[in-house]
Amino acid sequence: MTKRRLRSQDWFDNPDHADMTALYLERFMNYGLTPEELTEGRPIIGIAQSGSDLAPCNRHHIDLAKRVRDGIRDAGGIPIEFPTHPVFENCRRPTAALDRNLAYLGLVEVLHGYPIDGVVLTTGCDKTTPAAIMAAATVDIPAIVLSGGAMLDSVHEGRLAGSGTVIWQSRRRYAAGEIDRAEFLEAALESAPSIGHCNTMGTASTMNALAEAMGLSLTGCAAIPAAYRERGQMAYRTGRRAVELVTEDLRPSQILTRDALLNAVRVNAAIGGSTNAQPHLAAIAEAAGVELTRQDWQIHGYDIPLLADVQPAGRFLSERFHRAGGVPAIMWELAEAGVLATGCTTVTGRSIGENLAGREATDREVIRPWDAPLMERAGFRVLTGNLFDFAIMKTCVISEDFRRRFLSEPGHENRFEGRAVVFDGSEDYHARINDPELGVDDRSILVIRGSGPLGWPGAAEVVNMQPPDRLIRAGITSLPTIGDGRQSGTADSPSIVHASPESAEGGGLAWLRSGDRIRIDLDTGRCDMLVDEAEIARRRQEAAPPVPEAQTPWQKIYRQEATQLSDGATLRSAKGFHRISRRPPRHNH
Repeated sequence: MTKRRLRSQDWFDNPDHADMTALYLERFMNYGLTPEELTEGRPIIGIAQSGSDLAPCNRHHIDLAKRVRDGIRDAGGIPIEFPTHPVFENCRRPTAALDRNLAYLGLVEVLHGYPIDGVVLTTGCDKTTPAAIMAAATVDIPAIVLSGGAMLDSVHEGRLAGSGTVIWQSRRRYAAGEIDRAEFLEAALESAPSIGHCNTMGTASTMNALAEAMGLSLTGCAAIPAAYRERGQMAYRTGRRAVELVTEDLRPSQILTRDALLNAVRVNAAIGGSTNAQPHLAAIAEAAGVELTRQDWQIHGYDIPLLADVQPAGRFLSERFHRAGGVPAIMWELAEAGVLATGCTTVTGRSIGENLAGREATDREVIRPWDAPLMERAGFRVLTGNLFDFAIMKTCVISEDFRRRFLSEPGHENRFEGRAVVFDGSEDYHARINDPELGVDDRSILVIRGSGPLGWPGAAEVVNMQPPDRLIRAGITSLPTIGDGRQSGTADSPSIVHASPESAEGGGLAWLRSGDRIRIDLDTGRCDMLVDEAEIARRRQEAAPPVPEAQTPWQKIYRQEATQLSDGATLRSAKGFHRISRRPPRHNH
């Protein structure tokens, strides 16, 4: 027990408001809790349950929560489980990006307005992790992340078939006529062999890895596969530790420092992490009141080498990555190289450096040494130009074929010029990509607009467009692509994504026309349309491409509130709300 007066005691043991105490206590009795449990100063630990039938990647948290409860009880706390807004990347239309901010808002209200002293954040699928961390950072009560873990390694036709990644690969094979529809579906279905989220280094694995990198999970938590016994053991230990966090009064504001966020940027590069990490970390930084600039991705992340040989940037999948040492082994390499801030506080109560003692990788085929990486300088390349103020390119998925065809002209290495072919949303792309009148050839640059936070709305994963079927049949499996939306973290495309401001906000993509020339220079970080300034000024006077009407009240609210992907696609009205648990909410009667 702690001698410090707990937050929940303002509800359940308030000598100044006997009537209110009675009101708050009374209904908790109707399923068997005793008044003693709630009034004797035992930490009340919320379990933010993200698992449901609508969120299959997180569904096993329904069972894991039992072990979390055991850990909380054994440590002297009282578990209170409650649901969070479901977020499922694969099936949410028009995009699950709408739900990150909605889940964040809902969780903020629960953590602020109910008698909860600390919380276990159950995470897994892409946006469940940043939504939970954003809420915990805003409210600032003791919090700990329990990720659900990836699926077991999947195999199709004798080869590793990473979830998500196999979709993009099969899509190209299908277009080339190498497989039929049934074989396409078979490959996809075989890539999901067990409970858990994507077994590639997609956004789910990335964001749970970064939660651990920032110090919000117990060491080794992120990469444990969902089906392993260690996942249940981690759930128990997380429950126990949640109670201790309350006793120690260790809060997210002490963990989510600028150094912790920069550690996440570095780890993201080393694991070949998802491009979606950029807006999610920006949103977490905003919620925590910590500075993380657009250029931090270039300054602190770009020069980090790729160490994890995991799809889509590498060969292997999450199960073997875990057995090789997982996130701690990656961080151990960064620490040994002197590029990790090892003094950061973590939920273990120890520093990052202390947590990493003895965590060197055990499988050097999967996790490479710092001085023998898969790729040098594997972080995101930050780009700017007259098409946008900010965009990023995931350099670790630049294939040898892509580099040879687009980035190897003698005297102009890392620079490419091509003719733009512009699409207004994915419907337009799918309807016209195979139209021979477009004239798409092996020097074209495919551009998609209307896919950002305001235009979609929510920002959709549509930028990783594939070439026309006829080019794929000729062996050209990828073209340079640019868009104001996102791409799946499981995609193996070096697309230029998150172009901000987006076309719906009046960004440069709104003025681009098919047939314009675009120059991309990775050495200088520039991406420009080669159009006369007077012509650009004339086009600026024209109306921006139309966007679809909002179909729900939340879509309308989202459009009114959302910032650009460069700034995390956060809510403008949420800015400035930090550590709000420090002042108790008003009584309700």
